Amino acid sequence: MPRTVLLSAILAGVLLGAAPELSGVRAVYLFPMGGGLDQYLANRLTNAGVFQVVADPKKADGVFTDRLGPAFEARLAELFPEPPPPPAEPAKKAEKKEAEEAKPAAGEAATAPEPLRVSSFTRGKGTLFLVQPKTRAVLWSIYEKPRSTQAADLDRTARRIIDRLQRDLKGK
Repeated sequence: MPRTVLLSAILAGVLLGAAPELSGVRAVYLFPMGGGLDQYLANRLTNAGVFQVVADPKKADGVFTDRLGPAFEARLAELFPEPPPPPAEPAKKAEKKEAEEAKPAAGEAATAPEPLRVSSFTRGKGTLFLVQPKTRAVLWSIYEKPRSTQAADLDRTARRIIDRLQRDLKGK
């Protein structure tokens, strides 16, 4: 029974068209992309009036990127820091005590930090993502690889991406 409910929810979302989060995006920031595709996308987005392209990432409802992974997440955290929650007084004392207990005693070797796990999507080769900065959720994506890094090919690719985005925003 739970599978039926989940399948129904997915079908309802598909049939209703664009996700509400995607339709709520008004202004976008573009991260630098391979071959300068971000410049062609900015031109096409602006001319088509799909989204307002902003130069200040803090004014963006969404960000376009061709790469996901630790480097992208670190850059998002730098541009869109999450406000720290107000600490409660008893919690402060407990955290301080835990931190002191976690410190290695004199002469003990400190443990090395765990290495970063590299995501399988660190390097994009034709996939483009629209990410909501606050939730870090991927709202939309497309695979559209340019034939080359020639200006005409990049512009053609940007046009195909924007055409697909417009169709998806309209709900097909």
